[in-house]
Amino acid sequence: MDRRLLLTLAPALLLAACGSGGAKSDANHLSVAATAVPHAEILEQVKPVLAKEGLTLDIRVFNDYVQPNMQVDQGQIDVNYFQTKPYLDDFNASRGTKLVPIAGIHVEPLGAYSRKWKTIAALPNGASVAIPNEPSNGGRALLLLQKAGLIRLKNPANPLSSLRDITANPKSLQFRELEAATLPRVLGEVDLALINTNYALDAKLNPVRDALAIEDKDSPYVNYVVGRPGAATDPRVVKLIAALRSPAIKNYIETTYMGAVLPAF
Repeated sequence: MDRRLLLTLAPALLLAACGSGGAKSDANHLSVAATAVPHAEILEQVKPVLAKEGLTLDIRVFNDYVQPNMQVDQGQIDVNYFQTKPYLDDFNASRGTKLVPIAGIHVEPLGAYSRKWKTIAALPNGASVAIPNEPSNGGRALLLLQKAGLIRLKNPANPLSSLRDITANPKSLQFRELEAATLPRVLGEVDLALINTNYALDAKLNPVRDALAIEDKDSPYVNYVVGRPGAATDPRVVKLIAALRSPAIKNYIETTYMGAVLPAF
């Protein structure tokens, strides 16, 4: 071949070779963003199962609820597994993203915890209460406080209720809105904290034993695998969902978390 022609074609040939190798690698590799407990723990259970099917699962652990969505939206990570649909809906609306729920895997009942008081009834007037500072989990916390008889909301069924929607607060509770991940760390500084189960478990709290109030098994807040539009038909994602919704994983969730995490399938 003419040397000048070879030099001209070389960059194109190199790009083609890299593209081919990348596509082949991507077909056997799936990245998943997750929070540590229980999501990453559950994913670790399916990792060897998927490996036998020729799929490498790359689990990337985050301690916040924003970056897992942003990185999936930007294509840096394939899918994530950490959030409920109300949270996803609010995130899409506020960030302009178009992420979609793919499959529900489990429920993590939200709980109210205290290091100072043994029961909800023991909370004093003016007690300090910490709740998540974003709409879906904040609203969820207020619904639980309403169910426990501590407050009343303008619309008792609104999952996105805010502090402005409180119509009755007999104990004059003082609310602090904080990032969800920080709530276990401030538990000793407040009278009551409403904590997502993944963060509660990470802080060695047992929701079944330690929560003064907790959502029941009928909670609508199912945790989903989430991705970009079209991800549900990606063969790699299909394999992941099948593994996560298997009888083995259902048994793992039931026996490992003993009611603190509930299978949603």
